[in-house]
This record gives sequence, C-alpha cells and structure tokens, in this order.
Amino acid sequence: MSNELVGLHLPGWRSFNMLDESLLGNTIREGALSPQTMRRLAGHIWSAVDAGASAVLVTCSSLGPAADAAMPLCPVPLFRIDDGMAIEAIRRGNRIGVLATLPTTMNPTTRLIERHAERMGHKVSVTGRLCDGAFEKLRSGDRAAHDAMIREGLAALVGSVDVVVLAQASMANALNKMSEASVSVLTSPELGVLHMSSALSALPR
Repeated sequence: MSNELVGLHLPGWRSFNMLDESLLGNTIREGALSPQTMRRLAGHIWSAVDAGASAVLVTCSSLGPAADAAMPLCPVPLFRIDDGMAIEAIRRGNRIGVLATLPTTMNPTTRLIERHAERMGHKVSVTGRLCDGAFEKLRSGDRAAHDAMIREGLAALVGSVDVVVLAQASMANALNKMSEASVSVLTSPELGVLHMSSALSALPR
C-alpha cells in the first residue's frame, strides 16, 4: 500500500506494511487460492490487528476471496484494494472489461464486480481479457514487453466495453506512454484508499 496515498486520503491515520510474497507465489504456482493460503492470510490479518491496526487493507487482488472469508470474524474494518475500483466501474457503465496478467486474479475481480453490482442494484456484463505471459515478462525484468502486451489487451477491449479495470496495480505504468485512451481505464490503489477513507469516515465514532 502506498504510504503517500494514506497520507493524502486518510489524514490522521498512520500506515504500516506487512509483506509476504509467498502468498501470491504459492497461488500462482497452484493455479488457485488454496485453503492453506487463505488460512495464512487470515493469520497475517490477525497479526496486523495484534500489532495495533485499527483497519486492514489487503492489497493483492488474487487474495481477495481470502479477505472476504476473514471479514465476518475480523475485529476491525477489513478492505480489499480493488473494492473502490469495482464500485467506480459500475458507476461508469454497464459493460465492464477486466484486463489481467494473472489467471488467478481474473475470477476474483469479476466476482467482486458482480457482487457489488448486485448490491447496488445494477445489471452489468463483464468481459475478461487475460494478457497471458505478461506477468512473467515483468517478473523477468522485461517491462517493455509486459507494457506492450497490456496495451494490446486494452486495444482488444476498446469498442465492446464502457470502462476497463486493471486487475493488477502493476499494470498501470503500461498506459503512461499512451495518448488518451478511448475508454475509461481504472486502477485500484487510489480508488481503494478513497473507498477505505469513505467507509471509515462513515463509521460511528
């Protein structure tokens, strides 16, 4: 999570980060979110609470369903980084494209959009586009190839959707070299922190 975004949108809050790259690594290797990984994420959430966290934000989209499973028992407000992005996409149109570089993120992001749409009383259609191999390019250090695959994926969605969401925050830099896209493109970090700020400010004090 960006400490700068917290400072900008959550005045009076101080953030600390807990990082465990093996959670995503194991999910990619196994091709799905396993019960063990879900349990481990829940352990990290509770560790954050024990360390003094008054709210927790899970910043990995692939782990979103594990965050959902932990929410009913979590003693503090618990958020997914892509909640705000999903809600904003629904507000902008009924035809929503999901651009992802990991198959393990495609389904959680799609389900999240559909769930928020149902809660908001909107009917949406979601079109997914997987930039297969792009994540591996990024991990190997070939950002140029990664970015080109993202732009190709976006071009394939333009015309059939009203708005596109990027399932991984790491994809956003790929669009910096583009001139204005002909469709709205949303990323999760700032929208996620803004959603968190709005939800926390609405809580009784």
